[in-house]
Amino acid sequence: MSFWKTITRKEDPRVYDNKDGHLVRSLKVRDFLALGVGTIVSTSIFTLPGEVAAMHTGPSVVISFLIAAIVAGLVAFAYAEMAAAMPFAGSAYSWINVVFGEFFGWVAGWALLAEYFIALAFVGSGLSANFRALFVPLGWKLPASLSNAFGTNGGVVDIVSVVVIILVALLISRGVSQAARVENLLVILKVFAILLFIVVGLTAIKASNFVPFVPKYHETANGAFGGWQGIYAGVSMIFLSYIGFDSIAANSAEAINPQKTMPRGILGSLVIAVVLFVAVSLVLIGVLPYQQYTNSAEPVGLALRAAHHGGVATVVQIIAVLGMFTALIGMSMAGSRLIYSFGRDGMLPKWLGKLDENNRPNRALWTLTIGAVLIGAFFPFAFLSQLISAGTLIAFMFVSLGIYALRRREGKDIPEPSFKMPFYPVLPALGFLASLVVFMGLDYQAKLYAGIWFVFGLIIYFAYGMQHSSMVKREDRQDVKKETVAEENK
Repeated sequence: MSFWKTITRKEDPRVYDNKDGHLVRSLKVRDFLALGVGTIVSTSIFTLPGEVAAMHTGPSVVISFLIAAIVAGLVAFAYAEMAAAMPFAGSAYSWINVVFGEFFGWVAGWALLAEYFIALAFVGSGLSANFRALFVPLGWKLPASLSNAFGTNGGVVDIVSVVVIILVALLISRGVSQAARVENLLVILKVFAILLFIVVGLTAIKASNFVPFVPKYHETANGAFGGWQGIYAGVSMIFLSYIGFDSIAANSAEAINPQKTMPRGILGSLVIAVVLFVAVSLVLIGVLPYQQYTNSAEPVGLALRAAHHGGVATVVQIIAVLGMFTALIGMSMAGSRLIYSFGRDGMLPKWLGKLDENNRPNRALWTLTIGAVLIGAFFPFAFLSQLISAGTLIAFMFVSLGIYALRRREGKDIPEPSFKMPFYPVLPALGFLASLVVFMGLDYQAKLYAGIWFVFGLIIYFAYGMQHSSMVKREDRQDVKKETVAEENK
């Protein structure tokens, strides 16, 4: 077989149907809505609007959120059709493996893997910082050695981060239905905190804080500020917040009636997230001039205290810490399903694709957990966090283009899905181009680290995955069978 044919061999979707058929289908629309909202509307809703407004946009941060939502929405339509047609574990990795071939599936999956490892460690660290901050007014403080990553400000290990990531893994290891119940409750609490901030903040809004809505463009130490240049810089920062719907798709093999459940979960959670992000942004800017959010780690708390609602600020901050668990649950579930799918296909060691006695991919779950704990302990987030957006955007581009290959096979070897991306063939191209534009807006370091991660992935694929792929072994068995039949016919 030629090299090109080897790397473009496509997996039979019936194989994934059979392999993933052992996973327990227990998740409903409400579970996926909670999973999506919990992951998309993570800690960033309490911090990002103020940060982006101060650094790049001023009051027009709302426009940045809406543009980022439009880009994410274009890709979400593609995700919804893919997940309805092919409800397999591993989301983009498995889909691209079927429609474009093994190598391209590996590239898309490897790009997403960076997101899950790093984002899990990143949120764990953020939860730790916010949790510890709640006790500072009481005079309770952990020593620096137990508060920071190794080698950072006298740190040895961020013990709170390690504990919460392991606790989340223990919860998920007992079954996704139990994890979903906890997720649903925490998402309700988080949305309550957001709505409480919006309602209270509306009483303190000053119209003068929105003028000028789009400040005049100029360059700062942080890059572009004001004008459309600042809005574009804001989009690149904000887009990271909207990538959580991949966590829904990664669990589609465990969905009840995925034909309906997946599109509703993916698109519904994105709509809810957009409304909440825009509302919080408008209230934040209305309560305080955007300049006051410069270098603020908690703009929502700052705004509430400025409006003389210190008690509400404390309640919101406590719920915000609890709400961070929703993102940890969502990313742990999705990342473990991606690693499971790599093992299932022989792209990584086969034992990662084995299920336990209750048909749960817990080997993959603990691999993700240990990896996230180690990354959080030894690597600087300021650099690694940039890999999250870059890796996800690469996968988004693949999925958008994949719709063209999918349409040719729907109703043939792939079932006709109940949901289809509207305005075909225009919208898939727009989804690809919009993702590419946002990717180009990322800074140099993000692209550099994405390139290094990509090269690392190529080494693993050519050194291990290409030789151990389950498709190779299946083809070898078929060749042996043909030779045996030929010998018998002689």
